[in-house]
Amino acid sequence: MTTIDTLSTTTPTARGVASQALLELVAHEPDSVDADVNRVAAAVDQMLAECGDVLQDDDLQLTLFLLYLLHYGPTPFVVGDWEWHPGLLAVRARIEAEFENALRAAVCLPEVMPTTGAEVTETLFALTDEVAKPELAMWAGRHATQVQLQEFLILRSIYTLREADPHSWAIPRLRGRAKAALVEIQADEYGGGRPERVHAEIFARTLRAMGLSDTPDAYLDLVPAITLTAVNTMSFFGLHRRLRGAVVGHLAAFEMTSSLPNKHYGNAFRRLGHGPEVTWYYDEHVEADAVHEQIAARDLAGSLAEDEPELAGDIIFGACASLHLDELVGAHLKAAWTSGRSALRETP
Repeated sequence: MTTIDTLSTTTPTARGVASQALLELVAHEPDSVDADVNRVAAAVDQMLAECGDVLQDDDLQLTLFLLYLLHYGPTPFVVGDWEWHPGLLAVRARIEAEFENALRAAVCLPEVMPTTGAEVTETLFALTDEVAKPELAMWAGRHATQVQLQEFLILRSIYTLREADPHSWAIPRLRGRAKAALVEIQADEYGGGRPERVHAEIFARTLRAMGLSDTPDAYLDLVPAITLTAVNTMSFFGLHRRLRGAVVGHLAAFEMTSSLPNKHYGNAFRRLGHGPEVTWYYDEHVEADAVHEQIAARDLAGSLAEDEPELAGDIIFGACASLHLDELVGAHLKAAWTSGRSALRETP
C-alpha cells in the first residue's frame, strides 16, 4: 500500500537481488571480510539477463541510482568510502553499457542530423517546439488535487533537491564559450552566490510548505523506475567525458521546455490557495528559464558544436533523450491521476 508518509530516512528498500546485494555490501567497510563485490556483480549480471527493459526495471534503476549516489550524497546508509572502489565502478559500467544501448534504441533522432553549431541550435528549437504544449502541466493547472500535487513534488524531489548538480559535472569538461555559457546557467541555478536563492533550497521550502520532508531521497521508496531512469540519465551523461555533448544537449532541452510548464504548475498550486511560500520555485523558473533557453541553445549547445563538430550528434541525442524520458514520466503521471490512482510506487 502506498502512503505519502513512507520515508527512506535510513536504508532504502531493495527492489530485487541487485539492489539487495549492493545495499548489503555498502553496509560494511570496503576492506571488511563481508564486503564481497563479486556478489553484487553476479546479481547485476543476473538481472541484466532477466530484465525485459532496463529503462523500466525497478531493481537495476535503483542499483544504478545508488551507485551514482556515492558521488553525490548524503548516503547515511553507506559505511566507509566506496565512491571510487574499482569493483563497484566495474559493476556500474556493466549496467551503464546496457543502459546506454537501451537509451539509444528508445530515442528517436531527427531524420537529418545537424553538423554545424547553427544547425544544432536550429534543431534544438525545432525539437522543443514540437513539445511546446505541456499537456501534463496544463492538466495539473486545471484539475490536480492537493494529494496529486504532493505526489508530484515527491517524484520531483529525487532530482530537484540536487537541482543542477548532474549537469555541473560537465563544467570541467568544456572549454571556451560553451564552458562560460554553462557556468552562467548553473550560477543562476545555485542562487548567484546567495544560499537562500539556490533553486534546490527554494524547492525544499516548497516541500516544507506542503507538509513534506525536504530531506534528500526521503521518498526514494515511493519513486517508480521511470523517475529514477530520468535522473540516472543525467548522472550517466554528466559523469562521462565522452558524453559531454549529450549532457549539454540534455540540459539545453531541459531548459528550453521548462518555463511554460512551470507557469502551469504554479497556477495549479495557486488554484488550491497556496501562496508564494509554495509557488516561488515555479515562478522563479518561469522567468529564469526563459533566459536560460536562449543561452543553452545558442551559447552552450551551438558553441560546443561549432568548436567540436564531432559532438553535434551527441548533443541532439542528449536533447532527444531528455524529451523522451520527460514524455514517459508525464505519461505515467497523467495515466495514474486521470484514472484515480496514485502515481507513487506501491510499497509493502
